[in-house]
Amino acid sequence: MSLRKDFDDKRERLTQLTLDNANLDIKRFFALDSSAYREGALSVQTKELLGLVASLVLRCDDCIFYHLGRCKDEGVEDAELLEALNIALVVGGSIVIPHLRRAMEYWLDLNKA
Repeated sequence: MSLRKDFDDKRERLTQLTLDNANLDIKRFFALDSSAYREGALSVQTKELLGLVASLVLRCDDCIFYHLGRCKDEGVEDAELLEALNIALVVGGSIVIPHLRRAMEYWLDLNKA
């Protein structure tokens, strides 16, 4: 099984579990998060790259993997991804490196599919 399939299956299961038990405020936040990444003045691709950079700087591997998958779905090219990863490294500093390593492994796995 691929890294993405494992991640997506677990994320979907846990999201559904959360929403099934969530109050209105939690459900509203999930809806806000979804709507923020829709096409607007910025393309979906740009928004996913922004989400990826923020996730790297905040050091959230789940978020990084999610945004990498979305970047792949939106047709982000390797060169575009590498520039975004570089921005995250510059902004976040060396503490981002372990997350950058895992991001690279995940991206390369996505490209095998």
